[in-house]
Amino acid sequence: MPDRPSLERLCIHETVGQKIPVEAFADAFDDLNVPVEIVGDDETFDETDAVASFRPREAFLDAGWTHCIRAGYDEFDTEAYDAAGVPLTNSTGIHDTTVGEIAIGYMVSLARMLHIYRDHQNENDWLEPEYERPFTVENEQVCVVGLGTLGQGVAKRADALGMEVVGVRRSDEPVPGVSERYHPDDLHAAIADARFVVIAVPHTPETEGMFSAPEFERMRDDAYLVNIARGPIADEDDLIDALDAGAIAGAGLDVFETEPLPEDNPLWDFEDVIISPHRGSATNRYHLDIADLVKEIFEQYQTGEAIRNRVA
Repeated sequence: MPDRPSLERLCIHETVGQKIPVEAFADAFDDLNVPVEIVGDDETFDETDAVASFRPREAFLDAGWTHCIRAGYDEFDTEAYDAAGVPLTNSTGIHDTTVGEIAIGYMVSLARMLHIYRDHQNENDWLEPEYERPFTVENEQVCVVGLGTLGQGVAKRADALGMEVVGVRRSDEPVPGVSERYHPDDLHAAIADARFVVIAVPHTPETEGMFSAPEFERMRDDAYLVNIARGPIADEDDLIDALDAGAIAGAGLDVFETEPLPEDNPLWDFEDVIISPHRGSATNRYHLDIADLVKEIFEQYQTGEAIRNRVA
């Protein structure tokens, strides 16, 4: 039996609606054996409550357990949760398929010019590109920087398309589909021959600015950067300079230093930059993916097991 009080209620904070449909998310727990309530900022909590939220609130420190529905939990004060003895969990580990697919989508589009054809379609313009420009991703090298859930999702799909996959990871543990692994200290060697470089590392003080002018200079001039992790990992000014100078060929970007991306940001204006509004995980069943994870952690909490994805 657990030495902590059992959870008697799951509270879905209204900020969840910033990412997924609140009502549909609540309905996904219809098989949970405690009441599920949608709550706002006026709600109070005690140690028998579980909370799932997109944004932090001080009141959550009175709950029994708090779950951040995002993988990134930067806004949540982990030290405060530690001090209060309230477990804090996040939603990492469920984005391999969704984010992996969007990274592959960027690479295929950049290689086969699908984004450019769509731009010309909007102008009713029948574009016939230079013969040398389109290429296939098959047999091209992709360097996946970070081989956690996101990186492995990219590597698996890139390997299936016949790409040569190399990766950057501290651990020596083999990763399916990855032919060669580099230590982060050897980042420049890892990216030097890659046609695509995919950023898939978490945002930490160590990874902030991990890609800046020296890295863009090291990349091939016909290479493309793909960032599916967090904006600050790639220095945006240096990226713009590299694109302007032709030091790299283009980019697929789902994340940015400032979100939404300001209207006057130069990244909007590059033909070979594909921009999506931080929607790598967005599908019509994302709320179900998160609900399955929350239910798993809920059961672990109730039975006194070590809980998955605990960050505080």
